[in-house]
Amino acid sequence: MQSINGADMSFVIFSAALVMVMIPGLALFYGGMVRSKNVLSTTMHSYAALIVISVQWILIGYSLAFGPSIGGFIGGLNFSFLKGVGELPNADYASTIPQLLFMAFQMMFAVITAAVISGSFAERMRFPAFILFIILWSTFVYDPIAHWVWGGAGEKAGWLKQLGVLDFAGGFVVEINSGISGLICAIVLGRRKKAKPAPHHIPMSMLGAGLLWFGWFGFNAGSALAMNGAAVNAFVTTNISAATGAIGWLLCEWILFKKPTALGTLSGSICGLVAITQGAGFVSPIAALFIGLAGGALSFGAIAILKYKLGYDDALDAFGCHGVSGIWGCIATALFASKAVNPNGADGVLRGNWSLLGSHLIAMLAIAGFAAFMTFAILKLISMITPIRTTETEEINGLDVSLHGEEAYREFSM
Repeated sequence: MQSINGADMSFVIFSAALVMVMIPGLALFYGGMVRSKNVLSTTMHSYAALIVISVQWILIGYSLAFGPSIGGFIGGLNFSFLKGVGELPNADYASTIPQLLFMAFQMMFAVITAAVISGSFAERMRFPAFILFIILWSTFVYDPIAHWVWGGAGEKAGWLKQLGVLDFAGGFVVEINSGISGLICAIVLGRRKKAKPAPHHIPMSMLGAGLLWFGWFGFNAGSALAMNGAAVNAFVTTNISAATGAIGWLLCEWILFKKPTALGTLSGSICGLVAITQGAGFVSPIAALFIGLAGGALSFGAIAILKYKLGYDDALDAFGCHGVSGIWGCIATALFASKAVNPNGADGVLRGNWSLLGSHLIAMLAIAGFAAFMTFAILKLISMITPIRTTETEEINGLDVSLHGEEAYREFSM
């Protein structure tokens, strides 16, 4: 117990709570962008992920992701049901906080990743199918990929960690993973009857985006797992990238459509946050300026142009935001990473190290391919057990009433 640092422990507890705040933030952000008849079903996805994945994580999820490595591909079941996970640190992950706290912090990452995917199939997935999906997806997609990138140490680390990839707070594990999986979900479920409905409550989405921005400080800075310089750098780069992400989106919107929108501003900031997630503790604040700016612009192109040309219905742009900006963040980290910023990281291409870019491209292709294949397989398996897609009548009436028997907004007569 003498290695436990009280300040670090307090910092990570607070950071875990901040990541949990991202769940209601995402619920509001997504909820405001759907039609009023689907707002409850959409927000339920985020809260259901918090409930279901919290249980899955302590039973087997944490062990599969962070248990002793089996060939670098998956963790063993040594930590299942939190066996041996207690007040002592696990030096492979964090030497100054209890392993139980590390588990709780990582649990929030697993929760938010499952919740993000729900944006791709909003307004058209049945709730029982959703519950089955997030359980199977977290177990067979998220947990293995988390182990590849973050699991173990040294020769007993995950295979991508041994390859030397850098992922400070989840660019690979959370963003690319959820974005690619969301794209597959959108394609498999097909288009809604009305594929581009107007958001019913933009102020709700703006409040949600603000909570996401706030929570992202815990997401990124907290990933240092200690009160140190890396945490401070991650805090600063997170805010800068969010700001320039909004600018990048607005510039594109202003040039093409002549009007900067409120929803576009906040969407751009989220894209900037996604783009910096991977390199938050490895790149400088000046690099973060460019990372966020490009992230906002690239995701704008994917959401405002590419999606409609290709015809897939990614309802709330899980792929356009998290997938596209996550892929850019993977490349940008390999370009801008600097050991002068974080000695525990690596130098990137701009400092003469091309091998980091090669490792990141291998990781990106492996994660995208695995996530796409497994997501497709899971959806097909679920379709053999229960219907995935809502009926036309349910979609017309709205999922709030059809699936949950509730209305978000009800008029009362005197």
